[in-house]
Amino acid sequence: MTTEEYNKCVDDYSDNLYRFILKNIRDQEKARDIVQDTFEKLWVKAEGVSYTKARSYLFSAAYHTMIDAIRKEKRMKPLEDVDHNRYSYEDSYRGLNEVLEQALNKLPEIQRSVLLLRDYEGYAYQEIGEITGLNESQVKVYIYRARLSMKKFIGSLEAVL
Repeated sequence: MTTEEYNKCVDDYSDNLYRFILKNIRDQEKARDIVQDTFEKLWVKAEGVSYTKARSYLFSAAYHTMIDAIRKEKRMKPLEDVDHNRYSYEDSYRGLNEVLEQALNKLPEIQRSVLLLRDYEGYAYQEIGEITGLNESQVKVYIYRARLSMKKFIGSLEAVL
């Protein structure tokens, strides 16, 4: 990959990459750090990554960097710093987006990631498998379970509206 192709990758994919990571970890500073680390990894391996495969490489590297950051944070977080409101249900309603965000937050990490890659970013099952390191059938199962969980959490659309 040439320097111009690398710069084009930054221009083309940085926003989508940032949104994907931000949706998963919900912390703007950490999301920026992960995106920056991901582009650094691409720069280091630029000679081995073709421009046509750069998007897939970036999302795979970002996903794995995010998982590493989450695991590191889980090991280091004292119990008294846990946000108990994150795990409780609020009865107040402020909009459909909020309900969807609450439903997404209740999902396990892997289900949330594959669901966002499929429904939010528009990746095919095979591409999601390459990004997450899962096979295609595992991806389909996780997406199916995530959608069921969200449906169960939200209930009927009439109840939400």
